[in-house]
Amino acid sequence: MATDEEHAVERTPLLFQDRRLSSIAHEADAVSVISSHVSKEEQVLAETAVGERLPYNDYTTIDWLHDLVKDSYRHRSIHGGNGLRDSLASAFDSCQGWIAAALIGTLTACVAFLVDIAVATVSDWKTGYCRTNIFASREFCCSKSTSPFNSLDEAGETCPAWRNWSNNYWYGFGVYVAFALLFGIISGTVTLTTKRALPATAPGSGDRGPLQKQPNAGDDALDGDISPAPMGKSIYMAAGSGIPEIKTILSGFVIPHFLDFKVLVVKAVGSTFAVSTGMCLGKEGPFVHISTCVAYLVGTRFPKYRENGRKLREILAAGCSSGLSVAFGAPIGGVLFSYEEIATYFPRKVLWRAFICSLFAAMTLKALNPTGTGKLVLFETNYGTTYQPYHYAVFVVLGIAGGVFGGVFCKANFFWSRNFRKYNIIKNYPVFEVFLVVLATAVLQYPNPLTREPGDIIIKNLLVDCSDDSRLSYVCVQEQDHEPTPSYLGWLLYGTLVKLVLTIITFGIKVPSGIIIPALDGGAFFGRFIGQVPFLADTISPGIFAMVGAGAFLAGVSRMTISLAVIMFELTGELEFIVPNMIGIMVAKWVADALESNGVYDLAQTVLGHPFLDLDHSMKLVQSEAYLVEELIPPAQTMHEITVDVPDSGLVPRTLLTEKLQQLRRRGLMDAGLVLVRMTMLQGYLAEGELEFGLETVGQKFPAQGLVRLLPSTSSHELVRHEGEFDMSQFVDRTPLSISAKAPMEYAVEMFGKLGLRHLCVIEDGSGKLVGVIIKKRLVVWLEGLKH
Repeated sequence: MATDEEHAVERTPLLFQDRRLSSIAHEADAVSVISSHVSKEEQVLAETAVGERLPYNDYTTIDWLHDLVKDSYRHRSIHGGNGLRDSLASAFDSCQGWIAAALIGTLTACVAFLVDIAVATVSDWKTGYCRTNIFASREFCCSKSTSPFNSLDEAGETCPAWRNWSNNYWYGFGVYVAFALLFGIISGTVTLTTKRALPATAPGSGDRGPLQKQPNAGDDALDGDISPAPMGKSIYMAAGSGIPEIKTILSGFVIPHFLDFKVLVVKAVGSTFAVSTGMCLGKEGPFVHISTCVAYLVGTRFPKYRENGRKLREILAAGCSSGLSVAFGAPIGGVLFSYEEIATYFPRKVLWRAFICSLFAAMTLKALNPTGTGKLVLFETNYGTTYQPYHYAVFVVLGIAGGVFGGVFCKANFFWSRNFRKYNIIKNYPVFEVFLVVLATAVLQYPNPLTREPGDIIIKNLLVDCSDDSRLSYVCVQEQDHEPTPSYLGWLLYGTLVKLVLTIITFGIKVPSGIIIPALDGGAFFGRFIGQVPFLADTISPGIFAMVGAGAFLAGVSRMTISLAVIMFELTGELEFIVPNMIGIMVAKWVADALESNGVYDLAQTVLGHPFLDLDHSMKLVQSEAYLVEELIPPAQTMHEITVDVPDSGLVPRTLLTEKLQQLRRRGLMDAGLVLVRMTMLQGYLAEGELEFGLETVGQKFPAQGLVRLLPSTSSHELVRHEGEFDMSQFVDRTPLSISAKAPMEYAVEMFGKLGLRHLCVIEDGSGKLVGVIIKKRLVVWLEGLKH
């Protein structure tokens, strides 16, 4: 068994550590290949010495089984002693996960508190400022005023301490748009600072490492004359919600830099200004990314997690639950969201730690009290009534509407992202796209008094119960005596349509943004509109339909079910209406699935070009036809390049291994390897990272023309050590998992999905002869091809 240091080089670390690469990152975006069908150029390459090239070469993977064995050795070494010191070390090792979870939740809540306070203040600057404290939000400013904060008209809430920029509609409109554009430019510009290029090994790179001095360069050449390393596609690490990338990381792939401290800071600052623009986006998705960044930064302080990719992903899966916990004040919903939507590996111990993480996040946020209410519930309601059986039909209608909304949104946003954003002026100048979207949002939303506020305030206003005569909000004024004006009904319907259109063009722009709040807004608008039907308004509060509609629309977009039902309960505190929410959510998911099988996060992964192995969807794809594992056998040229025929002596020339390593690099793969055979029979697997480490680090003091031992000798007279020989057999996996070429494809999908394999050897049915090697990327690309 190799040492921890030797295993560490087998994979690219989660955050790429060589900072010198950041200064020479390639500036041009590379287009990700999604289809499993290689291009004509790649087909030509397959006939040359370069061999076959696969998409997703910018991503490396971890080996879950390798890390499992590695952690077992670590566990035995720590828990095997009997002394007092050993007992203390064992106890601390057992507690590390709980300590880390508590720290992650606490720190995430602190970041969320700062963002919430900043958003409340900055977003209100679009309409005015507080005379007594310019850094106070309008609600806080007016709550401290001597005048009650309860009179409201189309111009907005008024109180003595709050001063609007102008009482003139058009002048106020101009100031509103100007501030929104300024905030959008700030958010987009800050986000661009996190653009990074993924590491790659390009054709022609030969045996160069990430950085190589020029020929005849001195020892100081790395500080000056550097041959740029081949770089992969570029990613704006702080853009979007971050959920698609987190799903990719938790499934076993590696995205360097994505969880950097810098990304955390930019995500928080960018979210503040992005939400303050009034665009159809929310900070809830970015909070999940922020909490995962916190989980990484805390987890890497513990060697138990820092040195093991599998264990690190356990703490990341637990940590991301605290993001939704602080976003909505929904600790249980956050745990379920992590389980249902984010993590692909979620054993019971991760569930418990996610519970602790989410609990500490909720406790800390309640103590910090960013809303000033002293409660976690954001949109607390008390409708004081209940529903009747005939209302079930209305809840079903809301579910159908939510499914249609979600299906249309997913298709339209996918089309918009794949077509509009391919234009050079949009692709090369992402801040310009932000400028256009902010301008369109301000122009379309400001005229409507219901859409002028930030997204969370919109939901709060639409969920209000007007049965209390003391309610003098704009919504309640319009619904007096159950006789809403035509203009009010028009504004409700207008809000639904505008939220759909603006969210389609907004999701995916290069600022931190989430989809949860806009979807809730659209559903609340439509639900409130349905609640104005006379016979419904006379029997039950329209706010109930707004609540059910909000959940249904979000379910149609994201396809969340159980976690969303719990989140809606924790958001409103209305346990009585769990059943209506469940009906709306489930119907919305069924309808949306019929229109578009993939949810918004799955489609975002496709648009962004991130690899992801979804076991449930993958099994549906392979079960449609009787596919066999032999479908994934690489071309003959590829097998020739990656196969090493080891003689009985177990020794091979070092020059042969060097040539094989160069061929792997020319193919662009960073986590492939060589398969070792004797008389066509499988003997072992040597990963590319281990091969590189053995040849270029361990073997530096040995001659380049010497021999390398890969396998034990099968004859006693070969045990004599040859001059210049060095041993790399400790790097060889002598028991690689294998599968028959005639096995059903479901076997391979299950093995990769549930065991977290990086590679799987394919043997001929009956003879046991090695006929191929499947790497995880090959399976993902093949499955992508079945979708088209």
